[in-house]
Amino acid sequence: MKTAMIVRSINPENESLLKEFAEHTDAEIEVRLAKADHAFRDDVLSPLEARLPGRVKTLIGMAERLERGVDEFARMLTLEMGKTLAQAKAEVLKCAACCRHYAENGPALLAPEKVKFEQKDIPGTKAEIRFEPMGTLLAVMPWNFPFWQVFRCAAPVLLSGNSLILKHASNVPQSALLIEKIIGDSLREAGEDAGAFATLLISSSRVEKIIGDPRIHGVTLTGSEGAGRKVAAQAGAQLKKTVLELGGSDPFILFSSANLEQALDAAVQARLLSNGQSCIAAKRFIIHSSLYENFRDGMLARFSKLKLGNPLESSTDLGPLATAQIRKDLHALLTDAEKHGAKVLMGGKLPDGKGYFYPPTVVSDIPKHAKLYTEETFGPLASLYSFENLEEALEIANATPFGLGASVWTSDAAEMELCTRWVQSGQLFINTITASDPRVPFGGTKSSGYGRELGTYGIREWVNVKTVVTYPPKSRPA
Repeated sequence: MKTAMIVRSINPENESLLKEFAEHTDAEIEVRLAKADHAFRDDVLSPLEARLPGRVKTLIGMAERLERGVDEFARMLTLEMGKTLAQAKAEVLKCAACCRHYAENGPALLAPEKVKFEQKDIPGTKAEIRFEPMGTLLAVMPWNFPFWQVFRCAAPVLLSGNSLILKHASNVPQSALLIEKIIGDSLREAGEDAGAFATLLISSSRVEKIIGDPRIHGVTLTGSEGAGRKVAAQAGAQLKKTVLELGGSDPFILFSSANLEQALDAAVQARLLSNGQSCIAAKRFIIHSSLYENFRDGMLARFSKLKLGNPLESSTDLGPLATAQIRKDLHALLTDAEKHGAKVLMGGKLPDGKGYFYPPTVVSDIPKHAKLYTEETFGPLASLYSFENLEEALEIANATPFGLGASVWTSDAAEMELCTRWVQSGQLFINTITASDPRVPFGGTKSSGYGRELGTYGIREWVNVKTVVTYPPKSRPA
C-alpha cells in the first residue's frame, strides 16, 4: 500500500513542528475538482444580474471574517513563515480591504460594454462586449504573503463567477486550510455553492496532473522564475491560459534632488518587508554619488538598531527567514559576491542557535560578474551602487533579467518622466515604495512574468471577453 506523503508546518523561529497533514489522495482531489466544476457550471447558466449579488455578499462575508479573526489569522502567519506579528496583521486587513474593493467596484467592471456598431442601410444593428466566467482556475501560491497572495486572486476570480482551486506552498498548510474555511463559510452564508473554492494539500510534483485535468481552465502562479517556466510549459501544452508573477530584483533609484531622510526611512521599510522576502522589495539601491556616503551611513545606522528575534514579540523588528533552504541560498549569493571582491559593510554572518535567522546585511562594490549583481535576493540583504548620471543609473537598474517593480526618488519632473519611460518594470513608484493595491494592476515584464492581477485588468484576466453582434431579423412577408 502506498504511504501518504506528509505536509509539515514548521516554526522557522525555533524549527519546531507545529502540525503535519497527510497529502490529499487522488480520490479527495477528484471530489474537490468535481465540486468546483459543478459550482461553476451551475453559476454560469445564470445571467450576470442574478449571480452577482451572491458573489458580492460572499466577498463582504470574507472581509468581515478576516477583520473579526485578524489576531488569530495573523498569529498563524507569523508561526508558519516568520514575519512579525504587526506585518501579519496588516496583511490580513489588506486582504479584507481587497475583498471590499471588489465587492463595491467589481460589478461595474463586469457590466457589458456597448459598442458603436451602426451599419449603413441596416438600421438596428448593435454590438456589446460581455465578460463571462472562464471556469475553474488553479492558483499556485507562495508562502511569503500566505493570505494576501491568495485573497488578491480569489476576490476578483470568485466575483466573476469562476471557481478556484488553491495549491498553496507546502510550508504554510495551516494558513491554506484557514483560507479554505474563511472562503467556504462565506460562500455558504451567501447562499452560494461552497465547492467554488477548495484547497489541495499536495506536493509540487502533482501539479502537472491537475493542470492537465480538463476541468481546469487556467493557471495563475506567483513564485520563482523556475516554477513559472515549468507551469507555463505544462499549461501551454494544454492551451490553457496562465498569469505569472515571478521574481524581482527591484531597483531603488535615488537622485541628487531627492529628500535623503525620507528616502532612507523608506529604503529600510522597503528592504525588510516580510523579513526581506518580498518579490517587490527594493533590493538594489542605486544612489547618486553626491548622496551615496550619507545614504550608506544612514542605512547602516538604521540597520544596526534593528532587533532580530521572535516575531511574535512586539519589540522584534526582524524575524527569521521562512526555511533553511532560503537562508542557505541567500548566504550563497553573499559568499559568491565576497569571493569576487564585494565589500560586506554589515552582517553576513550566520547566527548560532535554532531558527532560520539572517542578520540585516549591507553589501557594496559588487562587480558585474558576481551573481548578486543580477540575481534576486530573498532576505534582509541590501546591495548598494553609486551612479554619476541618469544613463548610468538606468544601466544598473535594467541590468537584471527581472522587471517587476521599481522605486524612483527625485523632485525633478524630467527625471520622473525619463525613468517612467526607460526603467524596465511592470510598475514604477515615484517618491514612495513599491506596493500592490487592489485599485491598480500589478505584474511584471521580462523574467518577472506576464499578465496582471488587481485593478480592472486583473479581474478581466480571468473572464471570456465575448463579442456579441446583433443584426435585426428580416421581417416576414405579410
